[in-house]
Amino acid sequence: MAAPVEKKVTAASVAAYLASTGVLAILAAVQNDARLVGWMPDALAPFVLALVPTAITFVSGWAARHTARGPAGA
Repeated sequence: MAAPVEKKVTAASVAAYLASTGVLAILAAVQNDARLVGWMPDALAPFVLALVPTAITFVSGWAARHTARGPAGA
């Protein structure tokens, strides 16, 4: 059975996707040739390419050992 995904892993994955999409969109907008990947439509490329760092973030966060916390306020 697979381990559950912690909220912090989900939050980090969403942040990685949003940051990567933003950076790739800015790079595509400021360069003379907006083609990030030749075979992919220009408008779609930042969204698809941002899945790579998102997947890496998710898998590494999910696979990492986490330390159990004690009771709240202890």
